[in-house]
Amino acid sequence: MKSKIYSFTVILSLVLIFSGCAKAKPKRTAPEGKELQKLENPVTVDYLKQNLHKSLPRLVLNTAIEKELLEKLKTDPVVQNLYKAIQINADNIQKKPLLERKLEGRRLLGVSREMLYRINMLGMVYRIEKDGKILKRINEEVVAVCNFKDWNPSHYLDVAEMSMAVALAVDWTAGKLPKSTIDLAITSLIEKGIKPSYNAKGNTGWVKGTNNWNQVCNGGMIAASIAIAEKDPELAAKTISRSLDGIPYAMQEYAPDGVYPEGSTYWAYGTSFTVVTSAMLESAFGTDFGLANYPAFQKSAMFRVLMNTPSGWYYNYADCGDKRTESGDVTLAWFATKTGNKAFFEKERFLIPTSELGELSRVSGVGLVWISQFKEKEDAIVPTAWKGDGPNPIVIFTGGANDPRGYYFGGKGGKGTTSHGNMDAGSFIFELDSVRWSVDPGNQSYNAIEQAGFDLWGNCQDCQRWTLLTKNNFGHSTISVNNALFVNNGYAPLKEFIEGSTPEATFDLTAVYGANLQSATRRFLKENDHSILIEDHFTTSKATQSIVWQMMTTAEVEVVKGGAILRQSGRELKLENLANPELTISVISLDPPPFYLDRKMPGLKRIEIRMPAWTVKEGIGSMKVRLSGK
Repeated sequence: MKSKIYSFTVILSLVLIFSGCAKAKPKRTAPEGKELQKLENPVTVDYLKQNLHKSLPRLVLNTAIEKELLEKLKTDPVVQNLYKAIQINADNIQKKPLLERKLEGRRLLGVSREMLYRINMLGMVYRIEKDGKILKRINEEVVAVCNFKDWNPSHYLDVAEMSMAVALAVDWTAGKLPKSTIDLAITSLIEKGIKPSYNAKGNTGWVKGTNNWNQVCNGGMIAASIAIAEKDPELAAKTISRSLDGIPYAMQEYAPDGVYPEGSTYWAYGTSFTVVTSAMLESAFGTDFGLANYPAFQKSAMFRVLMNTPSGWYYNYADCGDKRTESGDVTLAWFATKTGNKAFFEKERFLIPTSELGELSRVSGVGLVWISQFKEKEDAIVPTAWKGDGPNPIVIFTGGANDPRGYYFGGKGGKGTTSHGNMDAGSFIFELDSVRWSVDPGNQSYNAIEQAGFDLWGNCQDCQRWTLLTKNNFGHSTISVNNALFVNNGYAPLKEFIEGSTPEATFDLTAVYGANLQSATRRFLKENDHSILIEDHFTTSKATQSIVWQMMTTAEVEVVKGGAILRQSGRELKLENLANPELTISVISLDPPPFYLDRKMPGLKRIEIRMPAWTVKEGIGSMKVRLSGK
């Protein structure tokens, strides 16, 4: 099967995995006790007229940048290989029918993304080859989408991606499209792209939102504004200025350590649009107004690297896809170019034969530009023990580069009401011998759930979202109490983190249990290169009836005295119930899952250790479980 060079996600069967939480009410303020750091924002009509590059192209490319790209195409094997793949993709696009305004559920997003993909491929080939046949197809693509009645402003991601696509088409063809097409495109960018974002009754909470919508939609509006600047400088300046004011509300979420609260594939989505936005501003104005150097943003490259596990899966917490692709990460490569760090430039993956690359990511055209700019300065050391604090704190323990044991552990805190969040505080994944033993059930198709009339996006305590196994605590490797849901907005902070050869981390889970426990902490300790210790300490309350230790797995499980033996892919893992060996282990099959809308995962099961509250002496209890290989 052909892999895809997607820096975004590998779960393309879940085409709408990135569609965002339409009903979420984003925070509008900086974290408590912290002042929002703003971007530079000198943009006015006069600034626009004085500082915006007059000649085209000016979005990601300009004359100087394009000259460097052309030189690299002569000598750089990575640039040559990726461009060859872009050419193949452009050829394949010309065999496809033109796009039509067909919604999937409430979204036009698939169409908008396809348009952005097509323009990235066709546009880059046109810039290099100046092929009249390619220009003709770009013209046809632009006319087709600009004749849509609208770009579906009720779901503004659709408008944003379409706006970026049309803006790039106009810019990269640099006046060579028919005047009628240019006029149609500019009018469409104004009427169907920018103006609906000023509708107070519309879906415009993203302007100062704190999730991926902010990054994608503001990026699309900036692209559109630069494209229409000569036609309507007042609207362009006002919109760019608004975006420069709004973008920091999403950027602050990377603080303090670079963790993306919505998970790795959403990092790829939101971050990809932020780096494109930075590149557009740089090429058009000579500055990105501080965006690339926003606090903790560049730290997020290490987060992205550490989310890739030995098995080929992501650490797939939140609404994250399962696995990465075999191909190079285009978005991560931007960070390599900015820092010179080789660890962020996946050269071997970029050099995969073009016959194996398949359909490229929709930002591979713009990505080719910054990939051509990479100059190695240093090789960042990827830590074997790492913490990422913030709204959704995580810890990672690994075996390091070329680890023969394929060791990987990821554990987390946080709260359910984080954007795209789950009731998964205290949960963990664990790999040994490159086999995933403790799993996170991950994400599932949004549209399929929504079409069933299910409210996926409400996150109140009693909302339907929490009935899904992928979203509630019963589908995660954590502790559940009284068979109750976690408190939806109970926040579990990272309490302690100790580095070293035997790193450890402790999360305070007290808030997620409400009245069901007085206190609870969970400690993770990497004892050696083949084991992890999970240690829980808790104080019961009058309401406490039962405490259940849970681990989600797809392995075969044999219950033995004092624990269990897990078998998978020809390997074995021992589970030892160290603190309470008298408690019998139970195995609950979740294949098929309990609810018809739950994600169906072959072999999924929940290992349980149940402790009745009456057995907890003086209300102070503990559980200690070791997972170890041979």
